[in-house]
Amino acid sequence: MTEKIRRCCEVCGNISFVDGGDGFFYCTRCGSQANDIIDTGVDDDDLFNVDGGIYSASQRRQYSQVPKPETISQVQLSQHLETLKTFDDYDERNVDDGVGPAEPSDFGSSQISLTYTDYYSEIRLRYVMGVQVMIQMQCKALVEKFNVSPLIVGLAGPIWLRLLAHEKVLSDEWADNAINESESQTQGEIELSQPTGSNKTEPHNLLGKRAVTIWHRSLSNMIPLPCSLAISFLVCHVAREAILPTDILKWALEGKLPYFAAFLEIEKQLGPPPRSCPISTSRMFRPIRAITLQKLESLAAFIARKIGLELPSVNFHAIASRYLKHLSLPVEKILPQAFQVYEWSMPPELYLSDSDIRLPSRVCVMSILIVTMRILYDLNGGKWELISSCSSNLESAVEKGAGECGAIAEEDSASCDSDSHGGTSDMSKSNFDALKLLKMLEEKYTELSVTYADFSKDLQSYLLYCKDVVFAGLEPAYDDLEEERIIEDLWDFYQSHKAKASEDGKTDCGRTPKEGKKFRDDGGSNTANHSQCVLGETALGQLKADMEENRFVYIPPRKNVKKKDGYIRYARKKDGAYHYAVHADYYILLRSCAKVAQVDVRTMHVGVLALEKRLEMLESRIKFCLGKRIPDDFCDLCRDE
Repeated sequence: MTEKIRRCCEVCGNISFVDGGDGFFYCTRCGSQANDIIDTGVDDDDLFNVDGGIYSASQRRQYSQVPKPETISQVQLSQHLETLKTFDDYDERNVDDGVGPAEPSDFGSSQISLTYTDYYSEIRLRYVMGVQVMIQMQCKALVEKFNVSPLIVGLAGPIWLRLLAHEKVLSDEWADNAINESESQTQGEIELSQPTGSNKTEPHNLLGKRAVTIWHRSLSNMIPLPCSLAISFLVCHVAREAILPTDILKWALEGKLPYFAAFLEIEKQLGPPPRSCPISTSRMFRPIRAITLQKLESLAAFIARKIGLELPSVNFHAIASRYLKHLSLPVEKILPQAFQVYEWSMPPELYLSDSDIRLPSRVCVMSILIVTMRILYDLNGGKWELISSCSSNLESAVEKGAGECGAIAEEDSASCDSDSHGGTSDMSKSNFDALKLLKMLEEKYTELSVTYADFSKDLQSYLLYCKDVVFAGLEPAYDDLEEERIIEDLWDFYQSHKAKASEDGKTDCGRTPKEGKKFRDDGGSNTANHSQCVLGETALGQLKADMEENRFVYIPPRKNVKKKDGYIRYARKKDGAYHYAVHADYYILLRSCAKVAQVDVRTMHVGVLALEKRLEMLESRIKFCLGKRIPDDFCDLCRDE
């Protein structure tokens, strides 16, 4: 009869051991041997033999050495834990070949037959943990590289967990629902198919599709990889940081924010995929394409709405100050006035929206700045043409504080209101500041292009960027010495030609000033005036061509302006497509601000029109309320009292 004893197993914690018949006891769950329990039997001769049996003095004892039990290592410990499940047959190379095992094998080397639960549990756990590691790395990079407040690290965790709870990814019904949904998408009668090939041991649906692929697609739809960028932007927004979607996407493309090459670090932390998750780490966590700016902002708002998070408006003061510094404009003069417009109007576009067709919040911020600058500098047409007519004298006028352009501006301002002589100097200074502003915006427009500082410097930086970000994790299948030698020769050839081109450039730059000086010495004042007029016409022609490309129509400067300090509101006309008629002053300001905000010029113009309409509505309501007269007579009840 098999004897059982109750003792705690050191491997699995079971409290039941059974006699193995060889003098040792074994755990009934994991089969491990008890090291401190040995069966000691009693010989019948000790009881019934007259001579005293084996314990008498006449008997001679023979000692035999008991083998010392081996200790269980950590690897064997994990293998014992896996044996709690059922065992599968040996590999195909060791089954029914008539030879038997081709190599030594022990108890822990036999493969385990994976169940339906093992597959979906491992795939779900690995995907969720991988996205969580990606979010943690992005928050760490924002804090360490871009001086973002460490508060975002504490905000990312609750937002991520609440998103998981809302999507019900960790529920028990998730795997079955994904399989049922994949089967219900087929119309008509379902033809049952048997799985074939190397994946026949995996679970499949009724249509023969791999359940592993179905579950991975379900996870990618419920929690896509761009959610990591959206959560990173969302926590920055909640923490009132001046971080925009343009920054998040730019840093992700540059590789400063772990996104495209994050799967390498994820595999280091999570380890290689186990047998129950037959999907490579690069396929699971490597994005195929970059998310758009509009989609990134709407996705962040969509996540906030899902989890019930009430979002504040954008940090207008910090973002507007950053935009003004980027444009090299006077922050002390423009920002206080813009902040008053912001507090007075409080447009709803300053809040994040989950709609993909609504204007981004940064467009509303820049629209407030544009309206403020138009009011402060009186940009209502006619000033840019003045710059193009006397562009050679404007630089000297800026240095001296007055000049020919300032006098012209003074005459122009005086003609607008001939009765007000006391404000002539103030109007002259205002017009001169407007000329200086437009000249600065026109010169800076070409410098406002988005540059990627790290890999746009030279070819070597770009190749390093491609190796670390674009083609991360890709290596040649074998070492080819001949290919490496060819690469080195081509690189040396490129470096030699680059050095020669730089020397030729320096030589040409050294000869240019002499030729230019000779040309200036030969020309007279008439030639200079003629060239100035030609340059003015050329600049006007280039501006009109640029406006036509963006479906804008040039409006000539106004003459005989009767209304002083009038603010012009532009409108758009639809003739098959929308056309926008504006002055050159407004267009110069509009295209520079649109380039900083990284939106289309027409999109920025639509944002300005929407803000102007809201401001006009507020002014009309205030005017109506102020003009409403309170009745003097009282009601009957008040009259009786």
